[in-house]
Order: sequence, then structure tokens, then C-alpha cells
Amino acid sequence: MALLRLSTVLVTLLQVLSIFAADAEPSADASKEAGQLPDAAELGIKVKASFPQSEIFGVKLVNGHPTQAILHFSNSESTSVNVAFIGGSLWGPDPKTKGETSIIVRNVTSTRYNVQIPAGGEETVSYSFATELHPQELRLNLVSVLTTDMGAIYTLNAYNETVSIVEPDASLFDPQLLFLYLLLLGMFVGSCYFIYNTWIATLFPQKRRGGKGGERAKRSSGGSKKVDPSDQVAVVGADGAAVTSGAKAYDESWIPEHHINRPESKRLKSGGGGSGGGSGGRPKSRAKGD
Repeated sequence: MALLRLSTVLVTLLQVLSIFAADAEPSADASKEAGQLPDAAELGIKVKASFPQSEIFGVKLVNGHPTQAILHFSNSESTSVNVAFIGGSLWGPDPKTKGETSIIVRNVTSTRYNVQIPAGGEETVSYSFATELHPQELRLNLVSVLTTDMGAIYTLNAYNETVSIVEPDASLFDPQLLFLYLLLLGMFVGSCYFIYNTWIATLFPQKRRGGKGGERAKRSSGGSKKVDPSDQVAVVGADGAAVTSGAKAYDESWIPEHHINRPESKRLKSGGGGSGGGSGGRPKSRAKGD
């Protein structure tokens, strides 16, 4: 029954947190008339909240990362009290009233505790919560629910100041960012390949794989080489001047000299001398009568 009662009180507490946003705190009589829980400050119980991870510029709530708050309670009463719940909410300006009033933007995690603060003693409680909001400045309100040995239930405002919602610092070795970079790179390369094959490749003429025999022979031989005239050797005795490349195409030592230096043939002149004929004339054929 006690747990059910505390849960009901916590739900009611979250619905009436707007009273802590007001500049002036309501009196105990007004709280009782409105059916709200009395403030534990009347019992001489104080609490102070601090954020170990905060900076000199203020408290920053990093999205996706837990924010730790340390609540330090001090009890000056003659009886002990019990810290039952710690919860809170983030407040922002109401757009309907152009910022004149505040509304709840997001409720933060409510955590159940069972920490007893002895009479005249002190106790420290750690409270963590996380946020997932757009970067902005909001007001953080933390409230604790306390119970006494007599069964009375009180609320105590632990923190009510402006905080900044920020994104986590990006790292080059973040797996999510690496996967995103690879995905974008693959999409870019695929788009470039598609554009090249669709529009750019059609602007250039296609090279033919076939061709004439001479062209294929020329491509296979890698083109004709220029021969140095000093390395050319003429071949004598051919119909035309045949040229072979190289310093010596054959060995001349075993070839006879008369084959190398062939004499020119002399042509005989036809004789047209006297009837007697000389040694140089052609003999006459005998008559048929002889």
C-alpha cells in the first residue's frame, strides 16, 4: 500500500511542477487548499544539487549521454526522513503566450530511492538522466519526494535553473559516421559511373577491334622501325638493290673471290668486212653444188 501511495504521489507531483516555475513560492495554506503536497523546506530539510560534468559556462545536457547530478541532503529535524523518489522536467517558453509563461517540454527519468537521512545528519544521492532534444536552452527542474516516519509526504525542489541542450562532439572514428561516409562515397561513385556510361561515353567514337591485314600486322609488330643507314648492307646480283639490316648479314671468308667480283661480260660486234673475210668475219656457207 505504501508503494502504491508513493507512486500516486509521484504522478501527481509531475502534474503540478509548474508551481516551482513561479517567482514566488506559494504558502503552505495555499498548497493545502489546492490539494498539493507541502514543501519539505518547512521541516528544516535542505538539498543542494551539483553537476560534476558541468563547465564554467553552465550546465550542458549532451544528447544521448547520461547526465549525472549529485544531490546533497541535510536534515535538521529531530526525526529521520526518507528519500523516496527523485524526478524532474525540462521547461520552455510557451509559444501561445509568446514566452510569458512556461510549459513542460519533456519529463526526465524518475528514479526510486530508499535512502534514509538520520536526524541532524546528511546524505548524498546520485541521480542520472538522459535527453534527446534539439539544441536549445531550457530550464531544468529537479524535485525530490520525501517521507517521514509518521507517513507524511513532502516535496523538495532540488534544482531549478537554465541548462543548454547540445549535441555530442563528432569523432572521425565514430562507427556511425564511418558507415555514413562509406555509404555516401559509394552512392557518389555509382552516380558518376552511371552518368559517364549514359551521357559522356556516347560522345566519344568507339574504336574498331578489326581492320585490314596490314593494319593488324602493324599493330602486332608494334610499328615499323627506322633503320640506321650505316647498318645497311647492299646485296649485289639481285634485280634490285636489296638491303638487309645489320652490320654483316653473312661471312665472306668462305666465298670464292671470283664469285664476289664477277667480271662483266663483253659483247662481240657483228662483222661487215670484205668478201675474203678475215679472222674476225663469219665463214660463208658452201654452195649446194659443191
